[in-house]
Amino acid sequence: MKALVIGATGATGKELVNLLLESADYSEVSIFVRRSTGKSHSKLTEHVVDFSDVNSFKELITGDVLFSCLGTTLKDAGSKEKQWKIDYDIPADFAAAAKENKVNSLVLVSSYGASAKSNVFYSMMKGKLEEHLQELNFPQYIIFRPGPLIRENTDRFGEKISIKMIKFFNAIGLFKNLKPITTAFLAEKLIKAPKALPSGNTTLELKRILEL
Repeated sequence: MKALVIGATGATGKELVNLLLESADYSEVSIFVRRSTGKSHSKLTEHVVDFSDVNSFKELITGDVLFSCLGTTLKDAGSKEKQWKIDYDIPADFAAAAKENKVNSLVLVSSYGASAKSNVFYSMMKGKLEEHLQELNFPQYIIFRPGPLIRENTDRFGEKISIKMIKFFNAIGLFKNLKPITTAFLAEKLIKAPKALPSGNTTLELKRILEL
C-alpha cells in the first residue's frame, strides 16, 4: 500500500513514519510538511507544501491510506483561531482532496473526550472534525481517541506532571480510561488498523486501542 501522512513532524507522526518505512505492508510513504525533515529513505517521498492552499498540490494526494496526525496545542498555536486552522481546517481540506483522489482509507488521530457538543474548546474542535470527515464518506474511516500521550523527551512541564498524576491514580485503580500510552505504541496501532479493521466507520477508544 501507499501511505500518506500529515503531521509527520509531530511526536506521533515521527514514530508513525519510521514504522511505515519498516513495514512490509507499505511500499511507498509520502509525507507532507511545511519544511524539509532531511529524512532520506528509498520508500519515502517528502513534499514541502503550503498547507493554506491544499488545491495547489492536490494532485500529489494520491495513495491507499491517509494518516491524519496533525495537531498542536493552544500555547504553541498562540490563539484559538490559529489552533483551529491547524487542527481542523488543514486536516479537513487535505482529507477532502484525498477523497476526491479516491484514497480508500482515512485514519484520524483524534482525542479522548472528542465531541462536537463539548463545552471544552479542544474537545469540541476534535469532535467537529470527526463529524466533518465522516460526511466525506471514505470507504474506511478509523478514528483513534487515545488518552494522554507519553512523548519522548517532551519539554512540556504540564504534560509531565499530568501524566505522573494519572499514572498514580491508575496504580490505585482510578481513571483507567485515561491510561497514558506512548506515541510509539499508538503509531504501531495506527499502522495495524487499516488491515485489521473492516470497511465503514470505526471509533477506537482507549480500551479498543489497547486490544487492537
